[in-house]
Amino acid sequence: MLNKKATFFGSLSIIFGVILLNLGCASRQLPQGGPRDHDPPKLLKATPANMTRHFNAKTIKLDFDEYFKLNNIYSEISISPTPTKLPEYKVKQKSIEITLKDTLEKNTTYVINFGKAIADVNESNILKNFTYVFSTGEHIDSLSLSGSVTNTQTQLKEKDATVMLFTLKQDSLLFGKKKPTIYATTDSAGRFTLNNLHPDDYRIYALKETSPNKIYDNDNELIAFSKKVIHLTKDSSDIQLNLFKQTPTKFRVINSFDGDGKMTFLFNKKLDNPSLKIIYPPDFDKYKTVDISKTRDTALLYIKNMDFDSIRVAIFDNNKPMDTIARHKGRKEPFTRFFGFTYNVTGDGRLKPGTDLIIKGQYPIENFEPSSITLKDDSAEVSNFTIQKDSANAKYLVLKYRWKQGHNYTLTLENGAVTDIYGDKNKKVPKKFTIDKAENYSLLTLAVTFPDTGKSYVVELLNEQKDLLDSRPIRKNTSLAYKNYLTGKYYVRVIYDTNNNGKWDSGNVKKKIQPENIWVDDTPITLRANWEQVTPVNVPKEQITP
Repeated sequence: MLNKKATFFGSLSIIFGVILLNLGCASRQLPQGGPRDHDPPKLLKATPANMTRHFNAKTIKLDFDEYFKLNNIYSEISISPTPTKLPEYKVKQKSIEITLKDTLEKNTTYVINFGKAIADVNESNILKNFTYVFSTGEHIDSLSLSGSVTNTQTQLKEKDATVMLFTLKQDSLLFGKKKPTIYATTDSAGRFTLNNLHPDDYRIYALKETSPNKIYDNDNELIAFSKKVIHLTKDSSDIQLNLFKQTPTKFRVINSFDGDGKMTFLFNKKLDNPSLKIIYPPDFDKYKTVDISKTRDTALLYIKNMDFDSIRVAIFDNNKPMDTIARHKGRKEPFTRFFGFTYNVTGDGRLKPGTDLIIKGQYPIENFEPSSITLKDDSAEVSNFTIQKDSANAKYLVLKYRWKQGHNYTLTLENGAVTDIYGDKNKKVPKKFTIDKAENYSLLTLAVTFPDTGKSYVVELLNEQKDLLDSRPIRKNTSLAYKNYLTGKYYVRVIYDTNNNGKWDSGNVKKKIQPENIWVDDTPITLRANWEQVTPVNVPKEQITP
């Protein structure tokens, strides 16, 4: 006979176990969110259909597969030809409703280009270069242009550049003033395609913008163009456009008083040999110290005597006056300064072998007291070192000593050891450092061969981050030595120096002048420790930009 009590508790145990099992399963399968959506919205239906002929509708409805948003409607969306009254665009649920406000021309192909306006709501994936095309007649324009866009400086293909097409009649009226009606955005490989074009004469440009208005209106934007007029009668491909930053034709300067009292001048273009002169107050030019950046596009002006309420500073290039800047300040205006130092050592305190120690003041140095500066070699204080002001930079002190590898050094600047031009004195600053190992550095020799030794070139050495390390004008096949370079990867860039001035020259869109061409060797040069390496560099023949 069955034991009912045992049966009841056995059933209860089974039920309880099932509940625990389910709870356990649930705890192991909490929602994880799923993979990220990388797909932009997809068009499901267009009413009237895309590529409709004999179009006579007043509204257009575009249905997509997900919720989306329209960004920068007036700068991203265009219609070509452009009607007098622009269409109205409204988002309703997963659809765009376009209301045409103007009478359409007869027997004309219209293209509505959404640029980068359409993006999904959650991940902002952009539906690039989506177009809706229709014709009020029997024929739909079907010609196309395609090609690629390259960055002149890096020689890499440029993604997200705007390629713009203007008819010859529009070019002088619209370029640089209004956005184009025909344009496309380059893909990740720098490629572009312009479709549904009407037979006509065109000019083509590419623009890498700093602000998304599709108008070349900023000195910092990159521009590309073709000098040739495109006589479009059939499909055309392999159009090459090279982006460059145009050197501004008009010099401009931005300046300000910083919180510490110096004046900062930012030039809108690099100068050849910039200099500054204080022309008011009278006789104040003798109080100035000027620090010009290596790129020659920035100048810092330090003024020992700050007892003035207005100042005029003249800027020169090769002794030619460029601009005069006037500024006002309170005569007794207070400034906050901290007089500190940096050094030419690495972040972990290593000084390059065979070099002097550079003590870099925050401000120009007026004087220093050698007796208040001590140097310890390991634990022993030494006296056979020299220290002096750098004749080339008023903010630098140069300390010379016979450094030894494996030794630990401590430099101490006691309180008041150094005084800047404002009378500020330093606080006690100890600096510990060692001498880097010589085997961490190498000798690189480039054996450079040019395709035409009758022309001029500039050979540039870049680090792995593509920062410029060295630049040398060259006119013949030669070997270039680079001593004491750290182990790592380096690249070679060559400028085809057409005008023989030893530097790269920008182009000019208005004058239809292309920039000087550049070749970048995309094969890295890997320097090993304590190594002497000879690397052949065979410069290819210049590819002339049309």
